[in-house]
Amino acid sequence: MWRTAWTPDGPGTVRLAATAGALDVRAWGPGAAWLCERAPDWVGGCDDPEGFRPDRQVLVDGARRTGGPRLGRTGLVWEALVPAVLEQKVTGRQARDSWRTLLLRHGPPAPGPTPVPLRVVPSPRTWAALPDWEWQRAGVTPQRRDTVRRAARVAARLEEAGAVSSAALDRRLRSVPGIGPWTAAETEQRALGDADAVSVGDLHVPRLVVFALTGRVSDSDEQMLALLEPYRGHRFRVQRLLELTTSAPRFGPRYAPLDFRDR
Repeated sequence: MWRTAWTPDGPGTVRLAATAGALDVRAWGPGAAWLCERAPDWVGGCDDPEGFRPDRQVLVDGARRTGGPRLGRTGLVWEALVPAVLEQKVTGRQARDSWRTLLLRHGPPAPGPTPVPLRVVPSPRTWAALPDWEWQRAGVTPQRRDTVRRAARVAARLEEAGAVSSAALDRRLRSVPGIGPWTAAETEQRALGDADAVSVGDLHVPRLVVFALTGRVSDSDEQMLALLEPYRGHRFRVQRLLELTTSAPRFGPRYAPLDFRDR
């Protein structure tokens, strides 16, 4: 796997490869040393499933099939937060299209001999300086644009909170207007590998969890949380395990590609 990142030391590119039960890590750029040091965390080396007891058959079967999901952590709050904001209230494909457009236009080229041209996530200063028409070109609504701009102004404080704990980061994230429990949880899952940060407010996750654990169709966050309560401390672990191994009826919005350049 090839991956880029904007680390505290600057941009970097890392190549991860599993070889004979070991992890081969190579990195380039100013952030190379930082990436090499933290590579084990990226692939779940810091994950601690202690205390997780899959007591329902769907969880037992899923854990057996997958070997148990390993929750990685990048330690990079900002690059986890921006995609989460872009995913607010749109389909996943729309969010990915917006992310790709912004990254290709404003992300610096990745260092190293990458197999294809890659880009590095722009710095918070770059995101804050993007003019309105660049967001519009990428199909990003004003609400999400303004949320990213507000977060960019306190990006350093968010990274500091992430280095303390998931709870500290959660409080700091939710103090930014436009960031609620769903965006905070998605950021904590990706940046910190928080095994308990369940995605409350998601369009599909409550239906998946409720259907997998009860066989009934429901979009209720309250019912999902009640079912996950026995697994507190590992609620996201259960969510991720079900995402990897089961499915539920989906009745979400269809994706309609739009051309925002003339709007």
